[in-house]
Amino acid sequence: MFQAKHSISLLFNANKVYDRQVIEGIGHYLQSSKVDWDVYLEEDFLTRLAQLDEWGGDGIIADFDDPSIQKMLLNSAIPVVGVGGSYSKEEDYPDVPYVATDNFAVVQAAYEHLKKKGLERFAFYGLPSDKDHRWAVEREKAIIKLCQADGYECSIYRGHPTRPETWQYTMNRLTDWIQGLPNPVGIISVTDARARHLLQACEHIGKLVPDNISIVGIDDDDIARYLSRISLSSVTQGCFEMGYQAAKLLHRRLENSSLKNKRVLVPPAGVSERQSTDFKALKDPYVIQAMHFIRQNASRGIKVEQVLDYVGISRSNLEQRFKDERGHSIHTEIHNEKLEKACTMLTNGNMSTTEVANVCGYPSLQYMYAVFKKHFAKTPREYREQSSQ
Repeated sequence: MFQAKHSISLLFNANKVYDRQVIEGIGHYLQSSKVDWDVYLEEDFLTRLAQLDEWGGDGIIADFDDPSIQKMLLNSAIPVVGVGGSYSKEEDYPDVPYVATDNFAVVQAAYEHLKKKGLERFAFYGLPSDKDHRWAVEREKAIIKLCQADGYECSIYRGHPTRPETWQYTMNRLTDWIQGLPNPVGIISVTDARARHLLQACEHIGKLVPDNISIVGIDDDDIARYLSRISLSSVTQGCFEMGYQAAKLLHRRLENSSLKNKRVLVPPAGVSERQSTDFKALKDPYVIQAMHFIRQNASRGIKVEQVLDYVGISRSNLEQRFKDERGHSIHTEIHNEKLEKACTMLTNGNMSTTEVANVCGYPSLQYMYAVFKKHFAKTPREYREQSSQ
């Protein structure tokens, strides 16, 4: 007969990268500690509360960013560990063992990343204030506090909920806000999903990213990143560590029910830097236009002539401007953009080297091998292996 020492339920809606990584961290604790737990999770990874009171388990780890889940569990007779966002006010925390992403530190990481690029104007694209998005309000408070401390102003725009019937209106209002911002400006988006709105809006109205507007999201979500032509810089939250710490807290509570409630604040893992914040404070408008075209099209195998056609000035004129601003030729810029993308894909992705060569615009795998041998004295495969060590 199958029987574990403890039966544990995980209440998360794992359609978000945040929840999936928390669950992954919980799983890592189970494997590393070898606790004897039978873990219940809905097969479609959604949370259903209707029959929760009939579940005869021993402990729960739950998403306390969801008000309905928090309300259901606050008076639970079995041990509960909450996972959610941090709060600026002590009274906003639930009265259970709690593991939180440090919202202030998450926004601070994005803000410091933009400051290091030399930006001195900032904006924040958030969410409409409601009980389901308390964490968004905390992030908004954080950027206001950070900017005020440094003497900067910060434009705040919460936007509208996204629904099919109001999508066009929502994007029109977003573009109105973007066009009213001074340039250059760094925008922190409350999530990667909202950051993608910004990238789409900027492309539609001809705002150059990152030359006019640098954008950094929060979550480092693959889905949002791959749906945009400009790759998105994003803060990676410490979700894996949050899951690990939540499982650890529940383990201790199950072993000793008299333990006091404990709170763990988890800082972000860092900022994944990509094209959307590759701001270099360029001054020449022709170079800015050329750089924008190269970033968007280098992997399509473009040549210098196509850049010249886009900008609309002579080769000698643009080459001199590139030398003055960038210190190298247009051809070198195209080459560097393709090489940087290939390095990123080899380090962070699972594509084969042949696929990487195709995606990055190299005419053949052999050509990419020659480029890597020249620059790094190693093959793309060796580069990937050494980067993963």
